[in-house]
Amino acid sequence: MKAASVKDIKTELEHQSQAKLLSLCLKLTKFKKENKELLTYLLFEADNENAYIGSVKNEIDEAFLELNIKNLYIAKKNIRKILRITNRYIKYSGLKPTEATLLMHVCRKIKESGLALQKSTALTNLYASQIKKIKAAIDTMHEDLQYDYQKELKEIL
Repeated sequence: MKAASVKDIKTELEHQSQAKLLSLCLKLTKFKKENKELLTYLLFEADNENAYIGSVKNEIDEAFLELNIKNLYIAKKNIRKILRITNRYIKYSGLKPTEATLLMHVCRKIKESGLALQKSTALTNLYASQIKKIKAAIDTMHEDLQYDYQKELKEIL
């Protein structure tokens, strides 16, 4: 996700109500490093979560294209970097369906990458912890959504 310019953000803030501005600013103060990206999400992408998920998935796909699968140590470091970025975007959204969708996408890309997960304990544990996070996110959703996401999770496993 590319952050909007300060001018675009200022223009969008001028069109918001005072109560909305207050809530945006309070949410903004909780974060330190990625304030501009968070504000971009809140102002421009929060209304269309599907487009946001799509743009994050594209970024994840691009990161996996650069994955070095020949060296497991470097692959592990690259996957951790991808997960840091993914978790940052999940934090912006704060929605459990978004979290489950993005983490499932990462797990699917790990499987598709051809990495020998069983050869590296660290990679196996990393993958297992992502599955746990997905299950935890699914458990907090509505029953109808749970069924759909559990079905998709079974396909990954």
